Amino acid sequence: MLIGGIEAGGTKFVCAVGDESGEIFDKVIFPNKDPDDTLSEAKQFFDKYSIEALGVGSFGPVDLDKQSGTYGQVLHTPKVKWRNFPLLSRLQNEYSIPVYLDTDVNAACLGEYKYGAGRNVNSCLYITVGTGIGAGLVQNGKLFQGKNHSEMGHIFVQKHVDDSFAGSCPSHGACIEGLVSGPAIEQRYGKKGIELIDNKAVWELAAYYLAQAIVNYYVILSPEKIILGGGVMKQEKLYPMIREEFTKQMNGYLKIDNVDDLIVAPELDDEQGVKGAILLAVND
Repeated sequence: MLIGGIEAGGTKFVCAVGDESGEIFDKVIFPNKDPDDTLSEAKQFFDKYSIEALGVGSFGPVDLDKQSGTYGQVLHTPKVKWRNFPLLSRLQNEYSIPVYLDTDVNAACLGEYKYGAGRNVNSCLYITVGTGIGAGLVQNGKLFQGKNHSEMGHIFVQKHVDDSFAGSCPSHGACIEGLVSGPAIEQRYGKKGIELIDNKAVWELAAYYLAQAIVNYYVILSPEKIILGGGVMKQEKLYPMIREEFTKQMNGYLKIDNVDDLIVAPELDDEQGVKGAILLAVND
């Protein structure tokens, strides 16, 4: 059975064809433009195959409330051309096969849970730190979803005493996304993170905020594994810094047997999103 998967990111689309085992047979990556051009390019790829279902992990916010009149629609996204775009119905009409939609971070979490760093646990939290910050939780093979998907990138954290940056989030200013996402780092320092690799203070502050957010997630959700991915986490020095700061901020309140085993990197070489998208169609 051939299944299509789309990781619909804010800056790029990843389209793949695979099967229930997690094997990817073909894949293409291209920029996210306007909806018509982007989805046309995706269809050119999928038309080469007889796929029986399609799973999509989308940038957001996207309406996942099946009782809503705008179910499957991209909501108030910063990508203006995609705002209020009926993504799910458009794909259903174009492909005439079952289409399953969730957030990009939920899809990535599912991929890592099934095939990657979370494959040996019952619960895992996947956090992406990149253009935005988001997180998804899988418990016993099921993605968590309330009335709609959770927006864990928009929690508030305590500002560092020496930090005067107001934050970059247009809605909340200094939420965690507004403090340490890729655009927040660029706005704060006037340079992209890749240009700040050797500036230790940049990453110490990022670790301070990310660890604080992870403490919040951990005391609420108590996942067995916390997987940190996304473009900002390509700075691998962040992992030990976050673990150290997490331990410091937890301050012995909850027993952590092995923080190195709790907070980890992804294992799927940036394919967790598209593999998870395929799983959305397999698991339904």
